[in-house]
Amino acid sequence: MRYLNTVYASGHRTRINRSKRNLVVSNENTKTRVPIESIDAVVLIGAATMTLDAIGSCVDRGVRVAVLKRSGALRWTAGPPATGNVALRRMQHQSTTHDSARLEVCRHLVGGKLQNSYRMVRRWARDSSSRELRRRLESKADLIATRLERVQSAHTENHVRGIEGDAARSYFAALGSVVETAGWHFTNRNRRPPRDPVNALLSFGYGLLATELTGALEAVGLDPQFGYLHRDRSGRPALALDVMEEFRVLADRVTVSALRRHQLKPEHFTLTPGGGTYLSKQGRSSFFAIWENHKNSAMAHRVLDREVERWALPGVQATLMARYIRGDIPVYPPFVIQG
Repeated sequence: MRYLNTVYASGHRTRINRSKRNLVVSNENTKTRVPIESIDAVVLIGAATMTLDAIGSCVDRGVRVAVLKRSGALRWTAGPPATGNVALRRMQHQSTTHDSARLEVCRHLVGGKLQNSYRMVRRWARDSSSRELRRRLESKADLIATRLERVQSAHTENHVRGIEGDAARSYFAALGSVVETAGWHFTNRNRRPPRDPVNALLSFGYGLLATELTGALEAVGLDPQFGYLHRDRSGRPALALDVMEEFRVLADRVTVSALRRHQLKPEHFTLTPGGGTYLSKQGRSSFFAIWENHKNSAMAHRVLDREVERWALPGVQATLMARYIRGDIPVYPPFVIQG
């Protein structure tokens, strides 16, 4: 059972204050009190604001505050001081600078991602009522499978990245074919800014995932800034983006399901003069509800050999990463969905 939830705030008229042990979320129409003890995170999108007093109270109680751009990209986070053993972070920093260790983890991360991509495309193929669409999807799944076979023999990190990029093109082509059946147009992945509603949803979901994973890694004592697959860059949570690779299909499944079920419609998106497409305020509210429902679903975990609630998966994988870095387990086992 999940006892904690995330508070989402968006829109330039939305403001969060603190009143005793509560957060007060106000906009032009409503005012809602939320006990701080009942939440695990606060996510601000766009021009929503939060007082320093409210941020401080959240940090004191271990509630992570994350600020996202309109696209869903993570801008910054605030949380309690770093926890965990200093020796663990030292081992992490040493591991991420060791060529053989980096290559090994890159292989496992990308291998997990491609397994998930293959299984998701095969699932879409099985669910299709169109023989022609099923044939196209199975063809894309086969291409992803051939790339997956090459991962473990890759001799450099760049080779692994190249295999991942090649497989991603086949995967997104399959995703485009699936959402096309619901009347949505998607030809390729684009961002900064996203140019169409499908890309807007993908970017937004990935931003929410990055927020979850950054908090999960810090909670077990790891430094989200030092990764393996993603190169170090100031302000970028490289390790969170690494672990996110195996989770991307989960965000994609939320996007595809919402579009195919017509839970999100064209009026839920806005087009900016610069050509960017973003969720509208109403669209964000609808997507938050869909996302929270998704986080409360249960999924089989092959390493734990039991079902785990989706909201707990980032913490599970962060713990496994910490155990790998400490040397408790020989390899990092990515999360792989059932076929």
